[in-house]
Parts: sequence; C-alpha cells; structure tokens
Amino acid sequence: MKYLVTGGAGYVGSVVTAHLLEAGHEVTVLDDLSTGFRAGVPAGATFIEGRIQDAARYLDATYDGVLHFAAFSQVGESVIDPDKYWRNNVGGTVDLLGAMRDTGVRRLVFSSTAATYGEPTANPLTEDLPTAPTSPYGASKLAVDHMITGECAAHGLAAVSLRYFNVAGAYGSCGERHDPESHLIPLVLQVTQGRREAISVYGEDYPTPDGSCVRDYIHVADLAEAHLLAVTAAEPGKHLILNLGNGNGFSVREVIDTARKVTGHPIPEIAAPRRAGDPAVLVASAARATAALGWNPTRTDLAAIIGDAWRFAQRDRGNNGTSGGSSRTEGE
Repeated sequence: MKYLVTGGAGYVGSVVTAHLLEAGHEVTVLDDLSTGFRAGVPAGATFIEGRIQDAARYLDATYDGVLHFAAFSQVGESVIDPDKYWRNNVGGTVDLLGAMRDTGVRRLVFSSTAATYGEPTANPLTEDLPTAPTSPYGASKLAVDHMITGECAAHGLAAVSLRYFNVAGAYGSCGERHDPESHLIPLVLQVTQGRREAISVYGEDYPTPDGSCVRDYIHVADLAEAHLLAVTAAEPGKHLILNLGNGNGFSVREVIDTARKVTGHPIPEIAAPRRAGDPAVLVASAARATAALGWNPTRTDLAAIIGDAWRFAQRDRGNNGTSGGSSRTEGE
C-alpha cells in the first residue's frame, strides 16, 4: 500500500512512518519543517518539504490513504495566537480533505487529541464524554473531527480519529525533538543533561496520592501500532473516534522519581503554584480502541518508557530546544 504521512518529520509522525515502512508499505512524508526535523524522517520514505495547504500538488490517485499529523500543538501558544491554529490546523485540513476528494483517496487516519474534552467530567476519559476544549489548540482539533464526520457522511470517506494526551518514549532513531519543549519527560531528561537546573512541579495539593497531577503516558510505538490498525479498519462513510492510552496514570512526582532511577541523576525539583486549567487526573480509557481495532498497548512500564526516551536523548543531544518549562503534556 502507498500512504501519505503529513507531519511525518515530527515526533509521532516519524515513528508511524517507520512502522509503515517496516510493514512493507510505500510512504511519502509531507512536512514543512516548521516544527519537524528533516533528520527525523526515516530512511526509505520519500520526503517532500511542503505545506498541507498545498497537498493537491503532491497527492494523486496512486495513494491508498493519508495519515494526518501536521498541526501546531502548543496549548499556551494557541491561547496567545489562535489565528495561527485556525489557519493551519483547520484551514490546512480543509485543503487536505479537498485534495483527497479530488483525487479519490478515500482513507484517512487523523491525529486528534484528548484536549478536545477540555476539563474532564469523569475518569477514565471515554469517547461519549462531552467535548468542551479549553484552548484554541483543542478547539481546532475538535473542529477537524467535525469536518471529517461531515466528509464521511457526504462523500464516503473512511476515517478514524485517534485521541491521546501523553505520548512518550522513543523508537530507534525517532524521538522527541520539540522546540520549545513542553512535555514532562523530555524536560526532566534535560535536567539530567545539564540543560536546565531543575524541573517545576505545578501544584502539590491535588487530590492524588502524592499531591501532584496524574497523567496517562502511552509509548509512541504502541501509538504507532494503533495507527496502522486504524488505517486498515477504516470503513467507507464512517468516522470512528477512539481514545488511546495505557489505562494507568502516573503522577508528575512518579515520573521524576522514575527518571532518577533510570538515569542515575538527582534531578532537582521546584515546587510551583497550580496552573489554571490543570485537572488533577487525566487517564484515558482505550476499551473502544481494543474492541474496534484489536489494539492493546504492551509497553506500559514507566521505567521502560523513560528508558527509551533517555537513550534517544543521549544520542540526539544538541537537536532539541532548551526553552519551555511546563509539565503539561499534549499529544503529537
């Protein structure tokens, strides 16, 4: 099969590309490198430096489907510059869907996010919870989900949206290179590398076992396997929306303590006030994904997840940015 992977030079997109290639598929990566890295594109993929708004230039009827990761994903930035997110995440996907319709490419897997749910009304998060995003980033992803639903109903698109929060770990030469970095595990590892002095813990009085926020971390390779299952499970005229997670939550302090054990570094931490909009617990239910795709995450051990991220960070030191400082984690 032949697939176009938009945003395939980014973290999740590159790992999915690697899995597609290993499965024997032909893959073209379309990425403008605004947040991705050319070095992240796995060997064997055809690379096109371009925008999703220009997908019509590159997509043709020889493709069997599209896996769509191209999006801006910084929550804080989206609040400051929402127009950037509407133009790229939403406007770019409008153009991509149009190109798919015009060329007859009728299969899509979309990298959505559990940020579409906003402040959770229950844990674990299930697909039937209300969607009420609290940031333009989450709202842009929800808007795309609505667009895909309409495309499926009106034009027979076969589509699956996968919603996830905390992606972690690495796969071979593919790992996190965000700049600026906002994800907890790579930020913690930057402390071990001497690239920041300490890690901030935002809030110590949450109703959790150790007072810090609890999040559901999913290994990026488990996530990639779900995308490969989804692209074959998609059915014409149907839009399937599935949550992905490992079903277990780990607190911020558990992540820090585990990283200390994995790396052998002390990792100083700084207590900081709670941030507005940070729920105490976010854990995803993947029961529907298990039923629909036959997917079950197997890399659920936190030490193993951090160990993979640590090995990648040591190999790739110098390619990541050093700015940021948040322990908030979102998908992509």
